[in-house]
Amino acid sequence: MIKRTLKYFWSIRKQFTKYAIVGISGVAFDMASLVLLKELFGVNPTIAVVVNQAFVLVYIFTLNKYWSFRNTDLPRAQVVRFLLLAGWNYVFAVLMMFIFNERYGLDYKLVRIGSIAVMVSWNFLLYKYWVYRDTSHESHTTSQ
Repeated sequence: MIKRTLKYFWSIRKQFTKYAIVGISGVAFDMASLVLLKELFGVNPTIAVVVNQAFVLVYIFTLNKYWSFRNTDLPRAQVVRFLLLAGWNYVFAVLMMFIFNERYGLDYKLVRIGSIAVMVSWNFLLYKYWVYRDTSHESHTTSQ
C-alpha cells in the first residue's frame, strides 16, 4: 500500500508542482492586493479580503483549469463546483480574519497566510477529483 501511494504521488508531481506555482502566485497576488487595500486605501482587513477575493478567484480558476489540470471540458459544471468550494473558502477566510484579527488582534497578514495554508490542505484534492475531474471518461461509459 505504501509503495502504491508513493507511486501515485510520484505520478502527479508535475500537476502538483503547477498547482503549487499557481497557488504561490495566487498568494502573492492575494497578499499584495490585501496590503494595498489596507495600507494604501485604509480599507478594513475583513472588507479587503471580501474585495480582493473576486479577482483572486478568477485568476486561480483560470490558471488551474487550463494549466495545472489541463482541463478542456465546458466550464459550466466546473464553475459551479469551483464557486461552491470558493464560497466555502471565502466564508472560512472572512471568518478567520474576523475572529483572529478583529477579535484577538493578530496581525492581518499572518491571519491571511494562516487561513490560506489551511485551505491549501484540502484544495488540491478537491480541485483534482471534484472541480476539474475528467468527465470525458464518464460520458463515454454512461453512453455505452
